[in-house]
Amino acid sequence: MTTVCLLGDADVVLQEELLSRETAADALSYYNLSSPFTNSVAVQTVSLGTAVSLCNDLDWYIRRFVDRAIIMEESISRSEWLSRSLAMTVRDQAIQPEQTRRYLAIYGLIDQKLTDPLYTQLLEGGTLPPYDLEPVDDIMIVRITEEEFKLG
Repeated sequence: MTTVCLLGDADVVLQEELLSRETAADALSYYNLSSPFTNSVAVQTVSLGTAVSLCNDLDWYIRRFVDRAIIMEESISRSEWLSRSLAMTVRDQAIQPEQTRRYLAIYGLIDQKLTDPLYTQLLEGGTLPPYDLEPVDDIMIVRITEEEFKLG
């Protein structure tokens, strides 16, 4: 299974915005919606290709109401997410799944709310630096493209 999670902009209630728009509501009507993080909408799809296609179908709404679209592909990792851009790159076979863990955005979690990300590369031996921007309950790792890393 592959999970798509849309993280809403701070100034909107994402689920309300998406479900109040006919095209977005139609695209999401095939899925059971969940909200793993504050102001998020997540769905389970059957494959990475389907997940990327859903994001493409929702692109107009993603550009207006979503801070980040992330995808978890279980065949790549059961605990780390891929950015939408990286997922598209893997789907298009421009990068191999085992090469996706070079650039990372580490988010802190406080009561299911995401904090600002810490952009990093893996340290020697494949270890992660600690998230030290503020005290957090847990962390969430998103694998990102080199371009996203440079913009971070």
